Amino acid sequence: MLTSEISFKNFRTKKEKFNSKINKKLKFLIKEKSQLILSLGNNYNDNFSKKLIKKYNRYKNFKVIGMGGSSLGAQTIYDFLKDKIKKNFFFIDNLNARSDKTLKNDVNLVVSKSGNTIETIINSNILIKRKQKNIFITENKKNYLRTLGEKLKADIINHNNFIGGRYSVLSEVGMLPAELMGLKSKDFRQLNSLIKNKKFLNALVQNVSSTLNFIKYKKLNSIIINYDAKSENLFKWYQQLIAESLGKHNKGLLPIISSMPKDNHSLMQLYLDGFKNNFFTFFYVHENISDKINSKSLLPELKKLKNKNASNITLAQKKATENVFKKRSIPFRSFEVKKRSEKTLGELFCFFILETILLGKALKLNPYDQPSVELIKKETTKLLF
Repeated sequence: MLTSEISFKNFRTKKEKFNSKINKKLKFLIKEKSQLILSLGNNYNDNFSKKLIKKYNRYKNFKVIGMGGSSLGAQTIYDFLKDKIKKNFFFIDNLNARSDKTLKNDVNLVVSKSGNTIETIINSNILIKRKQKNIFITENKKNYLRTLGEKLKADIINHNNFIGGRYSVLSEVGMLPAELMGLKSKDFRQLNSLIKNKKFLNALVQNVSSTLNFIKYKKLNSIIINYDAKSENLFKWYQQLIAESLGKHNKGLLPIISSMPKDNHSLMQLYLDGFKNNFFTFFYVHENISDKINSKSLLPELKKLKNKNASNITLAQKKATENVFKKRSIPFRSFEVKKRSEKTLGELFCFFILETILLGKALKLNPYDQPSVELIKKETTKLLF
């Protein structure tokens, strides 16, 4: 068990030589109490008030305009917990925005740390209409979007400069949308309890140690075998987290998302019998509600499926695939979420963020910057201006 609601099977490897080194780095990371780490726990102070949330309680439709980490965290929360959210959120996270009259919109939430993200500026220009309500999240310094927000008389929330976009999900960037969805930010921030959980910490250390061993032997493709459609954006968020944090100085991992059971019919042959530079993460969420099989329509040879539902079939496929991976000695870890909640999602956020930072430090990389992305932004600016 990783936590009370998350079952976790770690990579089946021998005790790694990296364990003690990673354990020391983890202890230092927790004791250091950086502002980024504090944002994962309940000691973090948000830059928005309950009064602001109350102001927007009556609105039902929200449009979130942002790129990468400015949007993916909120998208993850919305999709993962959609069954308990009564409001409608639409996410504009690419440069293909169109002014769509059929898209109901009461409030625009514009997010950019720098305030100068070109795609967010263009999308805001196209989509924000007169007399709409607007909230902007950006750094507390002069930038384009802050100036625009002031002109529109928007509510402007400060984006702390010590938290980069991909790490910002448990700060204002993810928690303000969560509160607007009717969720409680305190339920996501689980670090305080997790650092007292020896099983969680041991699993984290062993996991990072195993991953370093894979990197040592050039297993560089980290493939997500995802059996939960509502977690697709969780792994798009994770993909950015890993790729931007570790992909530098000729190092890194390539995170690939595979949707199951669909990809059993396309990619699984390669995973089982192709090149061997992969390691895998299985992910499954137990659902209380699932479409039942129509027993009356079953032919006699399939009567054993009577009273089964789609979730039963998917879980059986996951376990069967894990069994085949074991027999083939293909390295994998496995997450099973027992209950879909703010708490379990917060625990997953904490696990993946700590994992990424520890991998970066062990590889002697700065896990917080993305210098090459900044080069493209500068080149784009030259061409446009």
